[in-house]
Amino acid sequence: MHNIDEVKGDGFSGVFRVAEIVNYQSGAVVSKTIIDKDAGTVTVFAFDQGQKLSEHTVPYEALVTVVEGEGAISISRKRHVLSQGDSIVMPANKPHAVFAAKRFKMMLTMIKGE
Repeated sequence: MHNIDEVKGDGFSGVFRVAEIVNYQSGAVVSKTIIDKDAGTVTVFAFDQGQKLSEHTVPYEALVTVVEGEGAISISRKRHVLSQGDSIVMPANKPHAVFAAKRFKMMLTMIKGE
């Protein structure tokens, strides 16, 4: 098992726990990108209770998987509550937002290429 500092996208190969990639920080949203390529990115986020990502749009499809806790994701103003192990697809160009009623961690996979 690898520690957090060893996990990188460039040439990294090994086993790690997604929930251990980022740690909670009081009053903040913390993120770490583990893959960053022209075709897309994979980023892990840790949301402290009450934190959010305001509504926005991106021109790419994305997949969110909750790896710890429970969070709310709204897509086109429809609210979805996800728990550990749940995933949701966020379509390109649709407004979406993320809110943490409780602390939670998620992995975001964004696909930029066709």
